[in-house]
Amino acid sequence: MVGCPGSNGAWYGQPDRTSAVSRPTANDKSARSGILSDNDTTNVATADKSSGTTGGRGSAVERVHQQISALIAQLGLKPGDRLHTESELSELFGVSRSTVREALRLLEQQGVVNAVQGQGRFISASGSLRVERPMTKYESITEVLTGRGYAVTSAVLSIEEGTATPEEAEALELESDAPVIRLLRIRYGDDKPLVVSANTMPRETLPGPIDHRDWSGSLTAALAAHGNRVTSALATISAVELPEEWQARYSLGGLGPWLRVFEVGLTATGRRVLYALDYHLGSEISFSVLRRS
Repeated sequence: MVGCPGSNGAWYGQPDRTSAVSRPTANDKSARSGILSDNDTTNVATADKSSGTTGGRGSAVERVHQQISALIAQLGLKPGDRLHTESELSELFGVSRSTVREALRLLEQQGVVNAVQGQGRFISASGSLRVERPMTKYESITEVLTGRGYAVTSAVLSIEEGTATPEEAEALELESDAPVIRLLRIRYGDDKPLVVSANTMPRETLPGPIDHRDWSGSLTAALAAHGNRVTSALATISAVELPEEWQARYSLGGLGPWLRVFEVGLTATGRRVLYALDYHLGSEISFSVLRRS
C-alpha cells in the first residue's frame, strides 16, 4: 500500500515495491564497520539520484543529509555502530566538511545519531529504524507513485479562474477578492483512482492563459518552474467518505473510505502557494511515522 498525505506533495510512509539500493546482510563485516567498497559508493550515489536530490534540488546540506541517511540504510548500520568521520563523508560526497557537519547536526537533532566527544558519531537506537518516504518528507504524488512503479495518469475534471472564497483567502493569506486558479482532477495509479484533488493557487503563481497549460502533470513542478517551489506543508488528516456528488458524477462510488487531507503548501520564504483538499483511497493509501519519546 502507498502512504501519501497531500495533494500534489505529501509525506509517504510505506516501503517501495522496489528498493533503490541493495542492503548487505547482517554478517557483512565490511559494511558494519563502515568501510565502503566501490559498489557501495555506486549504490549510494544511485539512491541519491533516484530520490531526486541531485540537480540542485534543495540545499547542499539537505542533499548530504539525505545521502548520509541513505548510507546508513545501505550499510545496514545498527545501534552503536560508528558512522564515518566528517573527512570521510566529505570525500565520499564531494562537499566541504562544514556542509557535512551541518548535515550531521540535523541527524543529531532528529535522534538518528549520537555524538560522543573524542570518539565520533554513533547510530542511535531509533536511528536504525527506517521509514521509507516518511510523513515528514514532502514529495509530490507524481514522484511517489512513479517511484513505486505505478503508471501515473490524470483526469482533469475542471479548471477555472475566480476570486478567493473566505476559506481559500484565509488558508492562502490572500485578500477576499484575490484572483485564484481552481483545479479538480483524479490521479490514477495503473488506471485505478487513488487520489481526488481539489487545488487552489493564487493566480500570479502560475502566469499565462490557463487554456495553454497541461494540467495533467505535477502541479508542484509547475509551481516550482515559476519560482514557487513548495518546501513544506501544513496538513490535517481525517477518514471520511468521498462527497456523494463526486461519487455519482465521476463514478467513484463503492470504493470505501477515503483519507481526507486539508493541506497548505509553503515556499522556503513562507509564502502560501497551494491550498489543497485531497481524498486518498483508504484501501490503497496509509501513513507511517517513526515516533520517539
